[in-house]
Parts: sequence; C-alpha cells; structure tokens
Amino acid sequence: MAVQLSNLEHLPNYQIIERLDVVYGSTVRSKHVGKDLFAGLKNIVGGELTAYTELLEESRQEAIDRMVVKAEALGADAIVGLRFSTSSIAQGASELFVYGTAVKAVPQQQLQHPPSDSHYSSSQNPNPQAQTAPEDLPRFNPFG
Repeated sequence: MAVQLSNLEHLPNYQIIERLDVVYGSTVRSKHVGKDLFAGLKNIVGGELTAYTELLEESRQEAIDRMVVKAEALGADAIVGLRFSTSSIAQGASELFVYGTAVKAVPQQQLQHPPSDSHYSSSQNPNPQAQTAPEDLPRFNPFG
C-alpha cells in the first residue's frame, strides 16, 4: 500500500494501530530573475502570477515526496495531521515545509448490520441507535 496522506488527525475508513514518529520534508526555492521581472510587470496590471503558482506547486510536491520517503523508511502506511508552513530564508528565497505524523493503519472492519428481511422487527433490537457507526469509534490522536 502506498503511503496515504490526510490532513485530519485520523485516516477515514482506517484504524490507526501505531504511531511511529513525526516526519517532515522541506525545500528552499528562489525566484528566477526573468520570472521575477515578468511578475513585477504583471503586478502592475493585475492577475495571477502563474510563474509563482507553478514554483509553489513544484515546491509542495518536492517537500511531500521527501516527507513520504522518511515515512516509508519507518514502515508507515499513512501520514496524518498533514500541515504546510512557509518562511522567508533570504531575500528572494523561501522555504516550504510540510510535516505530519507517520502511522501504521489497517482498514476498519465493516460493521455487521442486522438482516433486512421482513421478519425482522424493532422488538428484536429495542435500540437500533445502540450500534456503533465507524464515525463514532475512538480515534487515534497523534498529538496527545
């Protein structure tokens, strides 16, 4: 199974069985002088700075890829609590940082539902809401 990513503190439809460690990936990128000049001109008339949008997309993917390599080295099935952060390193250079908690996870067992034939009545199960839905199961909190 490829490492799954979730910005939630759990992985939907999976049960987290072990918390491994915090994993991260980062990249530092600088602006291209030519693209920076074009962006300055675009700033005058307005609109999307596509050169910067592409630079950020490449940076995000590179940081994620580096984080996933670290998670795979730990034997993780997933990374939960995924977060991004950026910071300015020097004039014209920025760091994109991504981090999360590497975990081992297994698919949740499907709950057994009562048969749906006509002989089944609510008297056999006086409290149909007593069954636990997957959303109500305890979740692993990677931060606590």
